[in-house]
Amino acid sequence: MRVLGLTGGIGSGKSLVASLFARLGAEVVDADQLAREVVEPGQPALAQIVESFGADILLPEGRLDRARLGQLVFADPSARARLNAITHPAILERMRQEIAARAGRDGLLVLDIPLLYESGRQNLVEKVVVVWVDRATQLERLTGRTGITAQAAQQRIDSQMPLDEKRARADYLIDNRGTTEETERQVRALYRAVTG
Repeated sequence: MRVLGLTGGIGSGKSLVASLFARLGAEVVDADQLAREVVEPGQPALAQIVESFGADILLPEGRLDRARLGQLVFADPSARARLNAITHPAILERMRQEIAARAGRDGLLVLDIPLLYESGRQNLVEKVVVVWVDRATQLERLTGRTGITAQAAQQRIDSQMPLDEKRARADYLIDNRGTTEETERQVRALYRAVTG
């Protein structure tokens, strides 16, 4: 099975591209979903987060208060580094399990990893696909989609590697500034090229 890494930035449209790959027949593993799973109640990572950030990071029913944690880590790089040190090893282990479970099969596996370069995960994949938009589009989409302030959106964008830097490192690029149909054409062409 071919293994591609899919990355981009917040507001770049990476989820759209992942869904298009899935529609074409690729298997998609979403690192964000794995990240949610490793912090479920009873998981070691959740206990470590509580130890590091305090019990007030939990909702009354014992689940992680993701919104509260997000406010903390997007505003404080050291808090973000502490969180990543806890969650990234658990997420990496789950990704390796997902890859191993598909070993020897035909087809395409797309690992949807928002922080692929930031977390040094490019060694898990054969090639990297970057979903790119200009910064103004990224900001506009993020504030329009989530309703967060421009300042909060800026903090979240700034917490990630700039999309232009990811673009320069990409093996394949999907320019997602245009219409959904234009993006779909690019994804279809790339899918044919790597599975051909």
